[in-house]
Amino acid sequence: MAFQFTDDNFQEVALDSKGLAVVDFWAEWCGPCRMITPIIEELSTEYEGKATIGKVNVDHNPNTSMKYGVRSIPTILILKDGEVVDKHVGVTTKQALQDKIDAHL
Repeated sequence: MAFQFTDDNFQEVALDSKGLAVVDFWAEWCGPCRMITPIIEELSTEYEGKATIGKVNVDHNPNTSMKYGVRSIPTILILKDGEVVDKHVGVTTKQALQDKIDAHL
């Protein structure tokens, strides 16, 4: 299951940790977000131990969303050692996300 990032744990898990974090900013009411959810879930299982892959509910965690200027969802950020190294806005394919993740592992 994908990790649940929150305003409270984002600093520790995504920014202060070494390695790769893939963060999907989403909302329950967002149709495109629901389309990408199964992809995020699959990737979180496939990359377990290699990357932290999870989701931030923008409605419940506005501070993290504002900090990264998330205005459209889904927005996917890839962070390496706490720094944003890639960003994707909108629906994408599993293969496209895998390619982005693999490029930074």
